[in-house]
Amino acid sequence: MMKWEKLLSLERFGEEIGEGSSTPLRSAFEVDYDRIIFSAPFRNLQDKTQVFPLPEHAFVHTRLTHSLEVSSVGRSLGKAAGEFLLEKYPSLSSLGIHSASIGSIVAAAALTHDIGNPPFGHAGEEAISDFFRLHEWGKVWQAQVSREQWSDLINFEGNAQGFRMLVSKDNGLKLTYATLAAFTKYPRPSLIGQRDLARKSQKKYGFFTNQLADFDQMARVLGLEKISNDAWARHPLAFLVEAADDICYSIIDLEDGCTMGLLSFEETLSLLQPILGPQLDKAKLKQRTPSQNLGILRALTIGQLIRETVQVFGLQEQHMCKGNFDKALTDLIPSAKHLAEISSISVKKIYRSSMVLEKEAVGFQVLEGLLAVFSKALYQHGYAPDQLSGKDKSILRLLPEDFPLKGAGNTGSPYLVLRALVDFISGMTDKHALSLYRRVHGIALPGH
Repeated sequence: MMKWEKLLSLERFGEEIGEGSSTPLRSAFEVDYDRIIFSAPFRNLQDKTQVFPLPEHAFVHTRLTHSLEVSSVGRSLGKAAGEFLLEKYPSLSSLGIHSASIGSIVAAAALTHDIGNPPFGHAGEEAISDFFRLHEWGKVWQAQVSREQWSDLINFEGNAQGFRMLVSKDNGLKLTYATLAAFTKYPRPSLIGQRDLARKSQKKYGFFTNQLADFDQMARVLGLEKISNDAWARHPLAFLVEAADDICYSIIDLEDGCTMGLLSFEETLSLLQPILGPQLDKAKLKQRTPSQNLGILRALTIGQLIRETVQVFGLQEQHMCKGNFDKALTDLIPSAKHLAEISSISVKKIYRSSMVLEKEAVGFQVLEGLLAVFSKALYQHGYAPDQLSGKDKSILRLLPEDFPLKGAGNTGSPYLVLRALVDFISGMTDKHALSLYRRVHGIALPGH
């Protein structure tokens, strides 16, 4: 059974055990939050779309604003859950743990929950997977890597990419193990013996095969339960990070859909009303503009969902610590059926709207095009240098200065080369990816 004394460890990834983890002014977990806020990978989220392409005359969410809002909801969930945990386990107070400490862990982990997402959102993830699975200059690498490594490449996962970025020495974050584990919703590699589809934590995977040692080290420090030879139980706070994301994308994507005119205000109100119940005062709605009403309805609804989620967390906390509970908290709250209805309407009217589908189509074209030109040049460089063209050489010069070019070849490590290529492409903003695509395909000159 997992113990909170270990689950809330102050130890940091990349530092010796016992090194300083906090300051007189900030807890270790507040330091995590601040390091993330000031990191380059987090800043890049400002130009990655959440759902909609960014319009000129209306506000909709980017990955950055979405992440900040998920973090805010996560902090509220964590603090409320912290009050419950401190009452149930008074000994935590003697370790310097406060409800705010637990709120900070969830807030920091939630802040990073999309940090590994490539340009163009989930379409970008699928585009990278499809490239290695279907494209001639993707499939050509299969013979050069192991079965486990190939599974990583043909099933690109933003959560695993996020874990890779958070433990990367280049980013220098050195987060606490507690925050890293709360971030990890899917504590397993891509290829496992048998997936238990009844466990939400096995729906996807959370780290690449070359990060197994990093994850195992974190799991040992925190005492995470191992539920099979190749999968672990979630850190209990990961359920709150997941819930914060579920709440925000359900309610805020709906708000954006209304802002963009894909749903009427009346339709939006009818979807939120069952969650709010008696909290909804329709008379007051007439005193404000639709935009003001949307903001107030969103705030009231999120507040209600936070209260319901924390209650379910309290009921299931012991089962989480035993590794027996493995469902989404928002699937068990009283408003679960209303969230399901919102999700169903959002799929039909928002996620399948022409503007969203057009953005996804662009994402597939751009990422496939970028991967193709770089992958071809890398393969020729490593395995057929006599076929390396002048264009290929120019393409290779566009890679980062520290790119491991020597790894492409029979004496190198092609998997690490491909990981570096995916790092390069997935770390781009939407605009950067589109601009570079145009330039390498001769559609635009540099600076245009």
